[in-house]
Amino acid sequence: MSEVLTAIAQVSILVFVVASMIALGLSLTVEQILTPLKNAKLVILGLLVSFVIAPAAAWGIATVFGLGDDQALGLILLGVAAGAPFLPKLAQMAKGNVPYSVGLMVLLMVVTVIYVPLVLPLLVDGVSVSAWDIARPLVLLMLLPLIIALIVRARYPESAKAAPKFNQISSTGLALGIGAGIIVALPSIWDQIGTGLIFATILFVVVLLVFGYLMGGSTRDEKVVTSLGSAQRNLSAALLIAGTSFVDTPTVLVSVLVASLILTALLLLTAGELGKRVAGAPSTS
Repeated sequence: MSEVLTAIAQVSILVFVVASMIALGLSLTVEQILTPLKNAKLVILGLLVSFVIAPAAAWGIATVFGLGDDQALGLILLGVAAGAPFLPKLAQMAKGNVPYSVGLMVLLMVVTVIYVPLVLPLLVDGVSVSAWDIARPLVLLMLLPLIIALIVRARYPESAKAAPKFNQISSTGLALGIGAGIIVALPSIWDQIGTGLIFATILFVVVLLVFGYLMGGSTRDEKVVTSLGSAQRNLSAALLIAGTSFVDTPTVLVSVLVASLILTALLLLTAGELGKRVAGAPSTS
């Protein structure tokens, strides 16, 4: 049964990633995505939170909570890896600046590919990470569908009408993937109770949400996206490293998986609450 649920989770998340990238490419233009990134201050502060504050917070929180080596390493892997396909979906839920979320997502992914192989060996002894191993799934499953959809949208503007359908497919895939993933990981989550990992992950997310918001721009739409983008780590990259570089210590992979599920659940709840606050706010017109 667990094998079936695992397969459902994997396929569903794959569908979510590809469908959401196609939907974004059909609903946006290249100019819309790049315009927010012309704000140098916004970009620099966003990179600072994701690649300086996040790793420092992961290391500091792991130390304060006295996590075991494997749990601490799992949190640090999440700390160094940024950029994930969930960000635009979170931005939509939170009613943030969606074009900026796409640009920020791509920027964080590109920097992660360069940053992780250089920085992780300095933080963890005996680790060797291939940049291409990290880049390959990001390029094939995220950037390529996004670029193709952007080209189709530019050549055939009427194709934008298909974006809502792909959004529905991506939302369904996300719900099925997370639901199946939680059921499969329940024993692992239970095993982590008492290790401090769960509370450490919650604090990690809160710290990045706060720093991301405070340093995330001048408008509410920018702050919300930078906040969510800072806290939403590159789960694929972290799981890949945990599963390939630490084969002899499977607890590292379990720690990353558990922390990833907690992180994703918290961000979905946060984005939904932020979106409700905007929807419920009285009109100023």
